[in-house]
Amino acid sequence: MWLAVAAGTIGCGYVGYPSPPPATALPALPGQSNEVLSTAHSSLGLAVSHFFDRHPEPVQPFEFPHVIHVKQGIACTDYCHSNVASGPVAGIPSIRTCMTCHDAIATDRPRIQQLAAIRDKGLDLAWDRVFDFHEEAHVKFNHAPHIRAKVECSTCHGNIGEQTVAQRNVEMTMGFCVNCHNENKAPIDCLTCHF
Repeated sequence: MWLAVAAGTIGCGYVGYPSPPPATALPALPGQSNEVLSTAHSSLGLAVSHFFDRHPEPVQPFEFPHVIHVKQGIACTDYCHSNVASGPVAGIPSIRTCMTCHDAIATDRPRIQQLAAIRDKGLDLAWDRVFDFHEEAHVKFNHAPHIRAKVECSTCHGNIGEQTVAQRNVEMTMGFCVNCHNENKAPIDCLTCHF
């Protein structure tokens, strides 16, 4: 009897149910290979990296000196990340944002001259996002309610004001977020962050 059950589940499908049709590969999109580990990850290494919530070191096109700007009294939300108070995304400043001030300020410095040259070529800075969540975490972080609740930027981003190029100093795990919400009596139901 056990042999019949084993044969039925291994080779013939479940008794009483038809075998599913064989899987067929979907055609590749332009620039995409069909040689992928899964629909979510292109390689085993990427799958493992996401599973352990590892993030690659960002490579920035330009060494932005946060420390200099913060010492000048420019708050994160003043010019550079002005969308943070009104919506979900803080935004990463374009070269036009930089040049709003630097068309007149520190124009003799090599770094500012480099910025002006990039702008004059009609190019923008391709910033590499430092803080993010992997897509499969289904986290939809909204900055605006955190700003309204007076959560300091450094709570989640570390002390960016003492850095030149931004670095991921705080690991924003689910435990980190839930603990903060509990301490501040903020909602912790799943749909608060996962929607």
